[in-house]
Amino acid sequence: MKQFYIKQKVFSLSGKFTVKDQQEKDVYYVEGSFMKIPKSFSIMNTKRDEVALITKKMFSFLPKFFVEVNGQEVLTIKKELSFLKARYSIDAAGIEVNGNWWDMNFQVSKHGEVVGKVKKEWFTWGDSYKVEVLDEEMEAIVIAIVVAIDCVKADQATAASGGAN
Repeated sequence: MKQFYIKQKVFSLSGKFTVKDQQEKDVYYVEGSFMKIPKSFSIMNTKRDEVALITKKMFSFLPKFFVEVNGQEVLTIKKELSFLKARYSIDAAGIEVNGNWWDMNFQVSKHGEVVGKVKKEWFTWGDSYKVEVLDEEMEAIVIAIVVAIDCVKADQATAASGGAN
């Protein structure tokens, strides 16, 4: 099992942050495209090779985000039509996200077997998440799911505050 920590910088307009291991060493770099259309986040390893890409689909009736890992689309997060509260669904072949993923407290399963756990860390400045990866082959996918869900939440917060969606 590996543990990672994701702590976004509060008020960071560039959308840059790192994923650290237990020894607080940078393991992944995440860079967002703040002024680019379509909005995207690139996840890179320590060699700066892209391992995952999260892209918001433009010109869609409801927001939709695509997550690619190693060049292959692995899941889609899409907003569902709801009048009271924002509702999203995650579509992925063989991958399930169970728990309260909106509050960043969930498990990632592949074909029924838990491969990752995510828990929001409280009492921190900015959003901070503890990520446990139980299956090393799923490491990039689990990290990409956490970043994608956080991206969806940030996009929703921007839309709710009257910003562009």
